[in-house]
Amino acid sequence: MKNTVVVASALAAAISLATVATAQAADEKCFGIAKGGQNDCQTPTHSCAGTATKDGQGDSWIYVPAGTCEKITGGSLTAKSA
Repeated sequence: MKNTVVVASALAAAISLATVATAQAADEKCFGIAKGGQNDCQTPTHSCAGTATKDGQGDSWIYVPAGTCEKITGGSLTAKSA
């Protein structure tokens, strides 16, 4: 019984990691479209998510579904100067 629980737990963990990896692979960083305070992560000008100081900051990014960034006005797959 104890072995069954360990195996089930390991299997659940493996499936969970595969799901997270798939979700991240379906997204891309899109620079220049985040609203002030809504960026997803660190940039050269600030160290944390949610710390962008203005809308559309060129070095701030958010995750968007893959293939959509360049369809958004102001969106870029590479950082622009802040």
